[in-house]
Amino acid sequence: MQYALVDGRRQEPSPGAPGVCETCGSAMVAKCGPRLMHHWAHASRRDCDPWWENETPWHRAWKALFPESCREISHVAPNGEIHRADIKTPAGIVIEVQHSSMTDGERLSRERFYGNLVWVINGSTFVDNFQIHHMLPDPTSDIAQDLIWYPAAPRMEGANRGIFLRLSECLKQNPLATKKAPGGGFIHPLRDIEREVSQVYRGHHQYVWIRPRRTWLDATCPVYIDFGQDWLARLDIYDETGLPCIYRVRKRTFLHDAMVETEARSIATRSSPIDENTQSAS
Repeated sequence: MQYALVDGRRQEPSPGAPGVCETCGSAMVAKCGPRLMHHWAHASRRDCDPWWENETPWHRAWKALFPESCREISHVAPNGEIHRADIKTPAGIVIEVQHSSMTDGERLSRERFYGNLVWVINGSTFVDNFQIHHMLPDPTSDIAQDLIWYPAAPRMEGANRGIFLRLSECLKQNPLATKKAPGGGFIHPLRDIEREVSQVYRGHHQYVWIRPRRTWLDATCPVYIDFGQDWLARLDIYDETGLPCIYRVRKRTFLHDAMVETEARSIATRSSPIDENTQSAS
């Protein structure tokens, strides 16, 4: 933990300082060794919050992006259950920054407990297995309504560069065609419409995640991946076909919106388009 109460005031650890846990009132020990990231630990060696994990410099760096008053905030459920959120904004959005792997059960427990939750996960551990491919038009744009994209996949170079059907052409061959069941049409490459797509691009891309951490694909709350860039990749579904995509969001936009929006899903919904030039996660 980064904070404990010392003489009734919230403080970071210092050698020999006595502390008290803000959540449970137990005695805390300041861990300030030369090879340790300074932190507080329960004197009993058992944290009162079973969800708490050892922090990394990446955790601390994320928490430092928010005011101290937003860090390590106890959240109390109606039944009295208490957990410490990594970050809780004044508007009530909880941000959990997650470095280590997580079971489906624990993820679901946290999502149900916090409700208005955003996940930020550390992508540095799987960046080599995460490929960001071609841009997609804004799914609400007129052109997007007519395009049916082939899903990106490992070693599928055509789909990874961008190939699509036109629903309008499918309907000429099959009046019952839908985007989910086109039943006809002709394959076109992205290069044929690249200019039109770039004009309505907002940050959506196809991607391939080799050996994915599937619990994040099943998350019921928004998931943002931090690859150490100045943008985050939000896992998303593009349209009614169920096409997986990412939505690239400027980190500064995320930080701003997290502090002013009241709903986690409203983050990055009112921002201007991101530059399409940076597509690589590595």
